[in-house]
Order: sequence, then structure tokens, then C-alpha cells
Amino acid sequence: MDKIQALTSENGIVVFSKSTCCLCYAVTILFQELGVEPLVHELDHDPDGWEIEKALVNQGCNSPPVPAVFIGGNLVGSTNEVMSLHLRGALIPLLRPYQTLA
Repeated sequence: MDKIQALTSENGIVVFSKSTCCLCYAVTILFQELGVEPLVHELDHDPDGWEIEKALVNQGCNSPPVPAVFIGGNLVGSTNEVMSLHLRGALIPLLRPYQTLA
């Protein structure tokens, strides 16, 4: 979908989310604690949210398809994939180009 492509190519880190999803919130907070500010796109606030959600499923996002995390334009996955990367020490190197100096 063009909207996914546009958002992920224009922003270093994108989290497709729903405002009522606690796992989406947890991933967003993790990123903030690691010094990055992801673009959080709330599907339940977007008139095209249902179409975006279907497109995310077609791209390989598991059910439920949110949070869907993109870093550097590449689909990383959902909460499980993000946490797995973090536990292995592989998340911070992916985030380093997008970290702000604090």
C-alpha cells in the first residue's frame, strides 16, 4: 500500500499501532527509553486504517498485525520480534542511526 511505503520511507522508525493496544504502547515506550522517537501511526484514527491493517497482514505481520514495526524502511515485525532483537543485543545497533543525543 502506498501509505505504508510513504510513511516507512520518510521516517526512520514507524510503529503502526492502535490506541487501545497495550503491546503497541510498550514497544513505543521501549523505543523512547532507548533514545528514539518513532512515528506512531494509529490505525484506529486513520480513515484508511482497515486497508492499512490488511496490507500489513499481506506483508507478513502476524495476527494481530499491530504493532507493526519498521526500522529503516524494513519490516522488523511485532512485539515478539522487537523484544527478541533487544534481548539478543541486536536492536540498539538498528536504532543507533535514529537515536537523539540526550
